[in-house]
Amino acid sequence: MTPDKVKVSCLECGATNNYPLGAGSKAVVCGRCKTPLPVPGTVLELPPEQVVALIQNATLPVLLDFSSPTCMPCHMMRPILESLAKRRAGSLMVVKVETDQNPELAQAFKIKAVPTFVVLKKGFEIGRVSGAMNETDFSLWVASKG
Repeated sequence: MTPDKVKVSCLECGATNNYPLGAGSKAVVCGRCKTPLPVPGTVLELPPEQVVALIQNATLPVLLDFSSPTCMPCHMMRPILESLAKRRAGSLMVVKVETDQNPELAQAFKIKAVPTFVVLKKGFEIGRVSGAMNETDFSLWVASKG
């Protein structure tokens, strides 16, 4: 049975909202702050200040994908991340962070190589791994973190 709603964290205030999957092209807003909510199951590309706000406030786990447009393993991981984001919609927020465009964020997380994946829960890092993986191993690693 497919749920008709999934949980999503507001990018502004971090509140957990029930997102109706049948919303189609209608804008769905946060019940607390009225900010438009991200569509569940998508890999988000956000400005650094929204990434920081999401990390600090989200009640759902957040998976950060630190990558570069010139990195072949990063490109190989992209469809795996998109698939994971769809499968884990409602239980995980997936955010892509391009290190070339966000060097301060990469430095704050002490990123030494790309791709690097960091899982955070309630603002705290609970797992980190670098390098490309096959879909099964990556999905199992993420599942073991939250």
